[in-house]
Amino acid sequence: MSFAEFEASLHQTNPPAALSPALAGLWHDAKGDWDAAHRCVQDDNSAEAAWVHAYLHRKEGDASNAAYWYARARQPVAEVSLEEEWTAITRALAE
Repeated sequence: MSFAEFEASLHQTNPPAALSPALAGLWHDAKGDWDAAHRCVQDDNSAEAAWVHAYLHRKEGDASNAAYWYARARQPVAEVSLEEEWTAITRALAE
């Protein structure tokens, strides 16, 4: 799924069935459902899910927990806006 297709799916009521847990988390986050986004990634051990997990805890304001997940994802702690980070992660995972 391309980034454009992912963005277009945000107009739907439900996420596309074939999304990875990480992309499903980003989908729910974009729809304003942090809890559903967190549920999507919390039990997935992939680096991609850890990256989304880090972003979600950063968004929540829990910097120390976010730092832990950035390390698990092997990603630097983000210093851009949340919107820019969401786009960067989504572009990286949707391509």
